[in-house]
Amino acid sequence: MIIKPSALGDIVHSLPFLNALRKGFPHARIDWVVAHGLHTFLKGHPMIDRLWVIKKDQWKKFENLKQTMGEINDLRRGLGASAYDVSIDLSGLFRSGVISYFSKAKIRLGFKESDEGSPFFYTHKIHGSMNIHAIDRYLKIAQFMGCPIDEISYPFAPYDPFPRICRSLPKSYVVMSPSAGKPANRWHAQKFGELASKLDLPVVVISSAAESGIVDEVVSHSKGNAVSIAGKTGLKELLAVIKGARYFICNDTGPMHMAAALNIPVFAIFGPANPVRTGPHGTLHTVLQKELACSPCYRQTPCANYRCMEEMRVSDVLTAIQEKNLTS
Repeated sequence: MIIKPSALGDIVHSLPFLNALRKGFPHARIDWVVAHGLHTFLKGHPMIDRLWVIKKDQWKKFENLKQTMGEINDLRRGLGASAYDVSIDLSGLFRSGVISYFSKAKIRLGFKESDEGSPFFYTHKIHGSMNIHAIDRYLKIAQFMGCPIDEISYPFAPYDPFPRICRSLPKSYVVMSPSAGKPANRWHAQKFGELASKLDLPVVVISSAAESGIVDEVVSHSKGNAVSIAGKTGLKELLAVIKGARYFICNDTGPMHMAAALNIPVFAIFGPANPVRTGPHGTLHTVLQKELACSPCYRQTPCANYRCMEEMRVSDVLTAIQEKNLTS
């Protein structure tokens, strides 16, 4: 059993681990615990026998306590009856540690450096290091299990390579993702729009429906060179949209890892986050980050002034793109 409920980028990072695990144990039953909403990304995956879908976001709300307790009890009974030999916690949180314990697996693997006391629930604690990329960190557990880790491969669940949304897009285009999970990781939408106005290719701007306002601001400053498809794609459709792009411009966000996995050149604008850990994996991609004494930053409280993002200029990003000769 693999425990990696979220987030989108983390699930993409886990696919090379899944690939190594399936190669190492070709006849094993492999199940995955995933968050509701993100489960569609893994649905129908030929390497996964079962998805355990949990509504973890709803579990955080006190008004859902009664329903949450019922769902957790159902999960506990279901996992306990599934006779797992091994559970692998790639998340390293208290919740995922408890889920690992629910599995009743004789071997429960996780990282020694994990947070929130989750190592208490493991039988074996693997040193993963916090100074390497998340993909390479996950593969340390695969290596511990005796699986081959010589190949970084992203086995996506089957998806339509040319869904309806793609038929309305330009023949050649750039994809831009201006949203991010944390405000500190967001470059200004206006700057994304100004950048879009200076590119030689039309720009397709993506986001969830909830963040469509950010996309609308990008489009409004693009001088007609950008179009919004915010909220118009599912996760698998988004794969197809990104795969058709000439290159990808973004903040530190989940779709960035989709693009990197699809071998689409990424230009990632980083502020406080550490790209060594969570940047686009591979040498094809470009990370833009201001060299400041305070960056990368691991503060728990918000910064009063996001200099790391404020000081990134449109011209900095445009020059990086032009140097790669990808503007046309």
